[in-house]
Amino acid sequence: MLSVIKPSRWILAAMAILVTSQVFGHGMSEAEKLSIIEGGNLRYLWIGATHMLSGYDHLLFVFGIIFFLTRFKDIVKYITAFTLGHSVTLIIATFNGIQVNYFLIDAVIALSVCYIAFANLDGFRKYLDIKPPNLLVMITALGLIHGLGLSTRLQQLPLSEDQLLMNIISFNVGIEVGQIIALSAMLLVLTGWRKAASFKPFSVISNYGLIFSGLFLFMIQMHSYSHVTSPDEFGFNADGHIHEHIKMDEERAAKIIKETSHDTID
Repeated sequence: MLSVIKPSRWILAAMAILVTSQVFGHGMSEAEKLSIIEGGNLRYLWIGATHMLSGYDHLLFVFGIIFFLTRFKDIVKYITAFTLGHSVTLIIATFNGIQVNYFLIDAVIALSVCYIAFANLDGFRKYLDIKPPNLLVMITALGLIHGLGLSTRLQQLPLSEDQLLMNIISFNVGIEVGQIIALSAMLLVLTGWRKAASFKPFSVISNYGLIFSGLFLFMIQMHSYSHVTSPDEFGFNADGHIHEHIKMDEERAAKIIKETSHDTID
């Protein structure tokens, strides 16, 4: 019994941590902003690297890309396509101040994880009976979407007008450093496991796991978006989830009181 209960507790704990990090991950204190300004471009590089290493959606997508790739040139080709895609939109969107609601863009990024896993399982032929889209083209296109998410995160930082381009480049270099670190760890695990008899069932379970993880992240982002008081407002700031509920309840109560007072006067 204990062997069943303990894993389930770990799963619930992991889900709680994931939800919390998604809700609070977009906020930033004034002290953090000041440390970024004082740290200069090296600070942007560090933030880029840590953002990639802590970005569940980006890491899951990269894991899906390389899952069945065994040749070095194929790994370089597909990862380069993803890198070019997210670098283009990261630079262009940030430089031009193009913003997308990060809950919505992260929801789309979550679905990109589902897509790559579905392609790995040959789902287009098995379940839809159609030829799958060109994977290189799709990875590049999905990389463009990931870049919008990265840009939205970067634009929350106190960017310097005089060194805007260097801020963007530093952040992007940090993203690539984080990606290389994560990619190296993933390849180390996968390369050592490929020859084992358990790799085939592991590959099926893992890719279905990616689909469910993507759907879970999608629901989290859509839930968060539905609790933003204004469609144009970006997140919960420092108040957090429960405080946003309290705020919305207070606004509803004030509206009811206002309407009641008008009816009484009439």
